[in-house]
Amino acid sequence: MKLLRHGPMGHEKPGLLDADGHIRDLSGVIADLDGDALAPAALAKLAKLDVASLPIVDAKTRLGTPIARVGKFLAVGLNYSDHAAEANMAIPAEPILFTKAISCLCGPDDDVIQPRDSTKLDWEVELGIVIGTKAQYVDDAKALDHVAGYVLVNDVSERHFQLERGSQWDRGKGCDTFGPVGPWLVTADEVGDPQVLRLWLDLDGERCQTGNTATMIFGCAHLVSYLSRFVTLMPGDIITTGTPPGVGMAMKPPRFLKPGDVMTLGIDRLGTQRQRVVAWTVSA
Repeated sequence: MKLLRHGPMGHEKPGLLDADGHIRDLSGVIADLDGDALAPAALAKLAKLDVASLPIVDAKTRLGTPIARVGKFLAVGLNYSDHAAEANMAIPAEPILFTKAISCLCGPDDDVIQPRDSTKLDWEVELGIVIGTKAQYVDDAKALDHVAGYVLVNDVSERHFQLERGSQWDRGKGCDTFGPVGPWLVTADEVGDPQVLRLWLDLDGERCQTGNTATMIFGCAHLVSYLSRFVTLMPGDIITTGTPPGVGMAMKPPRFLKPGDVMTLGIDRLGTQRQRVVAWTVSA
């Protein structure tokens, strides 16, 4: 299934994408697509619905983040060997972990706001893992049993904030709109093997990133297992898993986002996103 949330920001309703590409409203079936709705039994119930009987939503409606009330937005850095090389950083012996603020979450096609004092705004197409059942000290072999599905993420980053103002990455990762997620959550059964997915990102129509999850240093199963040793993963939590090469800071000369730029990105089976960069204003 492809599960989504549609409607104005702050007033999204649950929905799904049917086989013909129509958005169907689920608000008469469930209250929202939160952690409770991602449990195996709840997903199995949704899978048995007569989709054709659900109301069709206007195709032009805004899509929001496909998971409501996300508890944790966890992230992994330098998880592709070729990205580590372009960043001139050593391949990590263990996953590099940081967090993205929940307040940075936004819809897949919402504008990305360049923060005040930002000079090095960058892009990162990534595969996101969505937890479906509580995970605590799980083994690699059983880790994916705790996954409800996968999402497309743009791990928007401000490199000056991240790398030049101390050792803490979080300050450059969690600004408002730095977490576009969606357009939908694709359930694990539909995605299949998460380590064979092609990723790409274009800036103003120019291909900048091309990669494949097969080249991750630490695969999805290991990341879920590893994180579960340090923090209890709960239904609805998102783990974004790192980016392939082609980010702006690694270009020669470096290339950073500016207002008016448009990012288009996608992952096989998970859909596409499109964001326009806008300048920060007091009203933002």
